[in-house]
Amino acid sequence: MNKIIFTATLIFLIPSTSYAYLDPGTGSIILQAIIGAIAAGLMTIKIWWQKFKILLSKFLNLLKTKDKSNQ
Repeated sequence: MNKIIFTATLIFLIPSTSYAYLDPGTGSIILQAIIGAIAAGLMTIKIWWQKFKILLSKFLNLLKTKDKSNQ
């Protein structure tokens, strides 16, 4: 019942027409935000991949030293 009342209230509060203006600069700002988010995501992946490689190489070196000490 609460969902029906909430939906009905939203229908009456939201106007059916919108008088808005988006200037040409708005599109470029949106494009810059998308490109920036992609660049940030790629850099995050690159940094985490480098940390993973360092951790993996330390682990492999530890296994090699244990193998040499057992012989």
